[in-house]
Amino acid sequence: MAWKDNKNDKRGGAGRGRSNDKRKPFGNKEGGKRFSRPGEGKSERGEKRTWEAGKDDFKKADKPFEREEGKSFTRKPYDRTNPSRGYKGKVKLTPQGAPKADDGMVRLNKYIANAGICSRREADTLIESGAITVNGKVVTELGTRIRKTDKVQCEGQTLKNEKLVYLLLNKPKDYITTVNDPLKRRTVLDLVKNACKERIYPVGRLDRNTTGALLLTNDGDLAKKLMHPKHLVKKIYQVSLDKNVKQEDLDKIAEGITLEDGFIKADEVAYSSKENKREVGIEIHSGRNRIVRRIFESLGYKVLKLDRVYFAGLTKKSLSRGQYRFLEEDEVRYLKMLG
Repeated sequence: MAWKDNKNDKRGGAGRGRSNDKRKPFGNKEGGKRFSRPGEGKSERGEKRTWEAGKDDFKKADKPFEREEGKSFTRKPYDRTNPSRGYKGKVKLTPQGAPKADDGMVRLNKYIANAGICSRREADTLIESGAITVNGKVVTELGTRIRKTDKVQCEGQTLKNEKLVYLLLNKPKDYITTVNDPLKRRTVLDLVKNACKERIYPVGRLDRNTTGALLLTNDGDLAKKLMHPKHLVKKIYQVSLDKNVKQEDLDKIAEGITLEDGFIKADEVAYSSKENKREVGIEIHSGRNRIVRRIFESLGYKVLKLDRVYFAGLTKKSLSRGQYRFLEEDEVRYLKMLG
């Protein structure tokens, strides 16, 4: 079934009700014409399009999406070659990244890690070695999903999910925030080894000479969420420096500076008091390695003391160096609502 192009189409293609006599024909820069009816032509990108008479949608070789009658689809970002651009019917769109419904299943390595015997990475090694059975059958495939009611055993020992533990530590100096240290240095886990029987680990890191608020937990999902930069988790540090800090340098930090690993700026920065210009408070959400120290070092200052006084709504108030406490239920709820 043949159709005429815009040159003789009195409706004027996209400019309905107008004649095309005084309008520049649509198409590519070389003057190619746009077809407003089923036929064949090329887009500005040179892609070949084909139409079928009596249908609104056109088909392309790369098919940005497929839609069946009565079913929803996920639309790609808008562009002028999108075939749904002219679709006027009601289409139910599914947002990109919409959360999947909870089907009651959990990844096997996560279940093992939650049992407190090892990390997820170590759990993958156990699975591949054939040490894990589910309901009496050996499972060696990574990514296996199981029900929480399934019987999981490691070398004959039945595993059970731990209760979730949340603990806030006021980290002292000369302790490192790692689970295992090959150099046998003191770690923050040495300070909390008698706190609970569950296997907990630090959320994020504070370097060896940095003190202050540090969260430890066995809730892997929450830990991952708090460490992800998109959630903009608030952190406040008290910084003591080797000399008075100039106001113009504070302005630079607030406006942003470029370090060797990219641009960074503070959410807020100010003197801790009017009398002492060697002490500065800085609010930042970045989790980059030694970021606060590197900010001041890039401007010619040496950081003598660095103390994190606030992390994700938690403060170390009433906690002496090396002491810890378990979080209250309302504090846990707040952390889970962040982002």
